[in-house]
Amino acid sequence: MKRQYTVVLLPDADEGGYVVTVPALPGCVTQADTVDEALRHAREVIELYLEEAQANHDYIPVESQPPTITSVEVDVAAEAHSAV
Repeated sequence: MKRQYTVVLLPDADEGGYVVTVPALPGCVTQADTVDEALRHAREVIELYLEEAQANHDYIPVESQPPTITSVEVDVAAEAHSAV
C-alpha cells in the first residue's frame, strides 16, 4: 500500500543545505545538502518511521488532506533590520 506525506524543506542558513520535516509524523526529521538528496532522505526516514510504528503496534498517521503552507507579510521595526 502506498501513502503520501507532505515534506517541508527549510533552507539551513547556518549549515547550508536543507532541514526536512514531515508535519504528519511527529519527530520525523532529516537533513541534506541538495533538494534531490533531501527528498531521498525524506523517503528513507518516512519508511523507517512507519516500519518502527508498525513493529511497535503504534498508530500510523494518515495524511488525509495536505496542510496549507503559505506566507504572510508583517511589519518589522526599523531597528530590527540590523545584521548580526
